[in-house]
Amino acid sequence: MKNICLIGHGMMGIWHAEALRGHPGVRLHSVVGRDLPQVQAFATEYGFAHAGINMIEAVNDPAVDAVIIAGPSESHAAMAMEVIKAGKAVLVEIPIGMTFAASEAVVHAAEAAGVMLAVSHPMRFRPERRAMLARIQAGEENVRHVHGRFFIHRLVNIGATGIRRNWIDNILWHHTTHLLDFGLWLAGKGDAAAGAARIRRVQSFMPGIDPHTGTPMEVAVLIETHDDQSILATGSYYARERIYDTLVVTSQESYRLDELTSTITTGAGSESAVSEHENAWAIARDFIDALNSGREPLVTGRSVLPVMRVLEQVQAEWDARHGARSIPGRPLDQLNLAAI
Repeated sequence: MKNICLIGHGMMGIWHAEALRGHPGVRLHSVVGRDLPQVQAFATEYGFAHAGINMIEAVNDPAVDAVIIAGPSESHAAMAMEVIKAGKAVLVEIPIGMTFAASEAVVHAAEAAGVMLAVSHPMRFRPERRAMLARIQAGEENVRHVHGRFFIHRLVNIGATGIRRNWIDNILWHHTTHLLDFGLWLAGKGDAAAGAARIRRVQSFMPGIDPHTGTPMEVAVLIETHDDQSILATGSYYARERIYDTLVVTSQESYRLDELTSTITTGAGSESAVSEHENAWAIARDFIDALNSGREPLVTGRSVLPVMRVLEQVQAEWDARHGARSIPGRPLDQLNLAAI
């Protein structure tokens, strides 16, 4: 039986709590947030034994075996380092960090400490893609093109729970991470590092800072591989229509999975897919099952470094045009928890 500490109780905190409530081999030990009455209410609703606002104290509790980090994106790397220092296994929500250096530092720290480090990359978990991936690995289909889109209206900082947040999303280091990692993972036949090793060129566009939000609001990244594959990620926080989908074109078929309608469409037509919500449950459950069985989690920290390196290249191009700086939701010092 593993005692779990959850940091953060927004949408992903809710989904992780739902996934583990009643799951074999796990006890919901503690939850940590910023507002104690809200944290206590969450603990009562989902069955956590303890609620608090001191993250350092919670992760160093000798009773805690593992920690799930579902706080603001900008705090993930610094929080993960604190958990690793405490010697606890950790599952970090996407992204693991918001610079390559911070992401790599977390991975190295976990490996040096012998601590399990899992990362939440839900597109790798989808059951609808297992058969397609098996065919790609067997050489029965070859990936030609992967296009991921994320469009949402986010001029006002309200998240998926409908509550105004005290932190800002970053379109490159959050939503584009999902899309590019998925493309590299498929291009590498289930190995993002293998996909990244075949990159021939990366082209990108991000506009300057929006005066209302203080952050870039649009992105387009195109990756070309030496195998003449293309991986394209596009998104905008200005869009009035909400779009979140991926299109995979292979030598044999096309597959478009709409995350919002839970529908997958191929040349044969459309059929239902598991919801984004249900798919997310698999992530925390895989983490616990890996911990209990002594195996690696499905998505390790090291396996996500290839996409973080590509994001760093895109960020460096933006920095060269607009000037490197801390912006809302992305402080340059990613490993200083006190500064976040």
